[in-house]
Amino acid sequence: MKTATIPPLRVTPDLRLEVESVLKEGESLSSFVEESLKRHVVQRRAQREFLARGLASREQSKSSGEYFSKDEVLGSLRGILAKAKE
Repeated sequence: MKTATIPPLRVTPDLRLEVESVLKEGESLSSFVEESLKRHVVQRRAQREFLARGLASREQSKSSGEYFSKDEVLGSLRGILAKAKE
C-alpha cells in the first residue's frame, strides 16, 4: 500500500519547542505527530461509539417504556465493582 502525507502543519515556535522537549530518546517529530494522530483517531471513534450506544439505549427505553433511576444504575454498578474487587 502506498503511503500518503498529512498536510504541513504550521505552529508557533513556542509550540514546536514544547513538542520537542517531550520527545523520547530516538523519537522524531514526525513519529510523534503520527502517534498523536493515531491516538486521537482511536479516541474519536470511542466517543462516537459511546454516543451511538447512548442514543440507541435511549431509543430502546422510549420504545419499551422501561427506564431505570440513577440509584438503580449506580447500585448495579456498585455491585459489579464489589464482585470485581473480591
